[in-house]
Amino acid sequence: AGGPARLLAFTVALRTLNCFFVQTSFVPDEYWQSLEVAHRMVFKYPCHFSLSILNLNNYGYLTWEWAHGLRGYSYPLIFASIYKALQLLGMDDVKLLIWVPRLVQAVLAAFADMKLYSLVQHLENAETAKCVYFCQLCSWFTWYSCTRTLTNTMETLLTIFALSYYPIKGSKMGSSCKYLALVALAIIIRPTAVIPWIPLVFRHFLQEQRKADLILHNYIPVGLVTVGTSLIIDRMFFGEWVLVQLNFLKFNVLQNLGTFYGSHPWHWYFTQGLPVILGTHLPFFVHGCVLAPKRYRIFLMAVIWTVLVYSMLSHKEFRFIYPVMPFCMVFCGYSLKHLKAWKKSAAICLFLSNLLPALYTGLIHQRGSLDVMSHIQQLCNDSYQSEASVFFMMPCHSTPFYSHVHCPLKMRFLQCPPDLTGNESYIDEADVFYSNPLGWLNKEFYNDTLLPSHLIFFSVLEQEISSFLALRGYEKTATVFHTQVPQGRVGSHIYVYRKK
Repeated sequence: AGGPARLLAFTVALRTLNCFFVQTSFVPDEYWQSLEVAHRMVFKYPCHFSLSILNLNNYGYLTWEWAHGLRGYSYPLIFASIYKALQLLGMDDVKLLIWVPRLVQAVLAAFADMKLYSLVQHLENAETAKCVYFCQLCSWFTWYSCTRTLTNTMETLLTIFALSYYPIKGSKMGSSCKYLALVALAIIIRPTAVIPWIPLVFRHFLQEQRKADLILHNYIPVGLVTVGTSLIIDRMFFGEWVLVQLNFLKFNVLQNLGTFYGSHPWHWYFTQGLPVILGTHLPFFVHGCVLAPKRYRIFLMAVIWTVLVYSMLSHKEFRFIYPVMPFCMVFCGYSLKHLKAWKKSAAICLFLSNLLPALYTGLIHQRGSLDVMSHIQQLCNDSYQSEASVFFMMPCHSTPFYSHVHCPLKMRFLQCPPDLTGNESYIDEADVFYSNPLGWLNKEFYNDTLLPSHLIFFSVLEQEISSFLALRGYEKTATVFHTQVPQGRVGSHIYVYRKK
């Protein structure tokens, strides 16, 4: 009994360390679709004491998706509960608001790692389980992503938990009700979670002898409870009945409006997406696919199916296929275990080759977005907080917002909602600004009384707007490192300018 407990303690300690070694930003959604929404659900402007559940007097920014009912409150509710507990304990310090949700995510990731280990130990043996566990802990992309407050992260963790109860051949832990409930929960949090489970659920249905019982005693009750719970939670916070999952499907799949945020060729996941997130695990994955017993083919089918489905959508991101990583790790571990004489050398090679990208992406690349927020936090402590105002002249959602400031400062950023009316000549505010930054600023701030007290922008913009800064009396107060690989509108540093 001491063995599993010690291993769990080690895994929790490692993922906690993992959490503190990830100090960079990945994508805007890890703040804007979770912590920012949770902040709005809990914290009110100091002058208001309304108990309205619709958050009319709360501060925290809701992006355009929330106005159109494309996002549900189920996932932010987890963090809102944490925020409420901290508030009631009088511990709602901004540092705790940032780190406690991530530490909760880290502990969940540790339990998921253990579930993957126990699943393989149950299906195979302790040695194979250790190899899968080692591959899981070594993965640079899992290290980079598993402690972030992203719906993709929670989707992946719930996929692992569900997988541990999936009735695969040889498993005695299989439970239709448990695995379906976990899959349903993942779908409530992120509707695309259904994709990897389509082949798995279909196979289970075909192999089930008592199909009517499966439908009546599992599919229908689980479906009704989870959809019902989701509807009630969203009704409480939207103020009306909203079926978020249907809206999400219509927007992302049927209308394919995700292309507004960029499009990639159909083969991107095969040629870049999967090879990058697997990294040096790729040859082990391929080798494992060849070696693994027939019963694991369904896992490979889930990987191929998921990548194929996502390949049909124009907008592609690395994080979208993160949920296939646990399936891949089973094959990687199987490969490592069968290398025999080469196993130790291969394990060392795998560890070292993942260490550098894990540390680089976690500690260096794109850290400015978070570091600059500490400069804004200082404005909350100053006596002139009511006079202070901040304008982020950056690609929209480049930084977090109120969840990382925790005081009702006047803040503004360049907007970039997609056009949902079919207007082909539509250009968002951020694009209009970048087409002529100097002209836009002079037009927007035609009167000195309208000027923000602080401007935040990437270094690439400085030269273009230098005359505006000098003429309006701004001085540079901070330079924050962001990345060593600046691209387009994103510079190597972030500058903070204050009006004299």
